Amino acid sequence: MKKHFLFQIIVLIMLLCTLVGCNTNNTTSESADTSSNEEKPKVVVVLQSLTSEYWNFVQAGAKQAFKDFNVDGTILGPSSESQVMEQINMMQDALTKGPDALVVSATQPETAIPTFNQYKESDIPVLLINQDVDWDNKVTFIGTDNFTAGKKGGELLASMLQKGDKVALIGGVLGSQTHRDRLDGAKEALVAAGMEVVAEQPADSDKSKAMNVMENIIESNTGLKGVFVSSDDMAMGASRGVQNKGADVQVVGLDGTVESLESVIKDNTVGTVAQNPYDMGYKGVENAIKAIKGESVEKRIDTGAEVITKENAQERLDFLKSISE
Repeated sequence: MKKHFLFQIIVLIMLLCTLVGCNTNNTTSESADTSSNEEKPKVVVVLQSLTSEYWNFVQAGAKQAFKDFNVDGTILGPSSESQVMEQINMMQDALTKGPDALVVSATQPETAIPTFNQYKESDIPVLLINQDVDWDNKVTFIGTDNFTAGKKGGELLASMLQKGDKVALIGGVLGSQTHRDRLDGAKEALVAAGMEVVAEQPADSDKSKAMNVMENIIESNTGLKGVFVSSDDMAMGASRGVQNKGADVQVVGLDGTVESLESVIKDNTVGTVAQNPYDMGYKGVENAIKAIKGESVEKRIDTGAEVITKENAQERLDFLKSISE
């Protein structure tokens, strides 16, 4: 009887030890799992605006990269590209929160450089997308060669016209190097093809302003045959201005937005030069992670530009709709 009782006690002690041992192992395992969870890298993306379709595609690319690379990401931008100081203030506010990297498209590069220097002093890598900046400390520039893209647009417009025809140029916010490069590229191609550039005016990357500018240019220049516009948003406004005046003016834009592609298909504009804004946003975040980890990043990453006419507009439109779903 005593032996039986003693045996029960031994079994009970063994069970208790087993239970205690299991609990200890579970606690150790949970602790190990917790310690293995690294803090997500913080990447701030600052764009020239958040309201246009073009910048929405950049955002879509960045957001997908946030998911793919497990990033604590933030996207900022003013309501219009003309709000230069608001964009600067956003970058400065973001700096106070200590991000691990900044991905940015600066509206006015010269104005942004002092803020970039502050990021450099804080050892925070700065990657440029869409708009290059003459700043030695950038990690990389990711985007389109805007001069080349503008030149392609000028060549496309010239191919629709005759030597000696009058053409005009409509640009974005004064001081924006992106728009300046595009206009310079287009102008070079148009002049080389024998076109007469009779007007060049800014429209602040605003569709309504572009419509008014286009109407004024038509009124002031009898016989105008074509216009190159440095963004598709403005090109849509310019196209409306042409329609309002009942003029026969060929319109070429640059960006490759859904609206512009639909316009080309409907013959309201003759073409555009399509960028790859989704890739800019995605590759900006992807390479920011490389920079944070100390990995090598190419100093220039060209996302390309494609001439779009009625022949390939539908194919491009289908592609854009597929990545926005």
